[in-house]
Amino acid sequence: MTQFESRRKEIESAGAQLAFIAAEKRDGVWKPGKFLEKHPISSLFLLDEDRAVTKAYGLHHALGTDALNIAHPATLVIRRDNDSGGLVRYIYRGDNQLDRAPLEEVLKALKEIRN
Repeated sequence: MTQFESRRKEIESAGAQLAFIAAEKRDGVWKPGKFLEKHPISSLFLLDEDRAVTKAYGLHHALGTDALNIAHPATLVIRRDNDSGGLVRYIYRGDNQLDRAPLEEVLKALKEIRN
């Protein structure tokens, strides 16, 4: 989250908007509500409390050595359009909870959409 938030202006200049989604309940193990009170971010932050979005995108991680009923870390670039609401143009699904999308790769995907 930090790597993207720190480059928010660059991302917005590419015509994109950041949104973070956590597959967790507000008062879940990591207490995202309390965390965001102490560490506010300027981007949209959503909680997928019933894991519906996580499951719909194939990102649910039911059980693993580093996971229990959460999401694989993932980055999606979705191009909005008037007909379908949006098309996934890039997706990175992490293999474990520390595996994140390379920022430069995401920025490249954003630039390709604009062209």
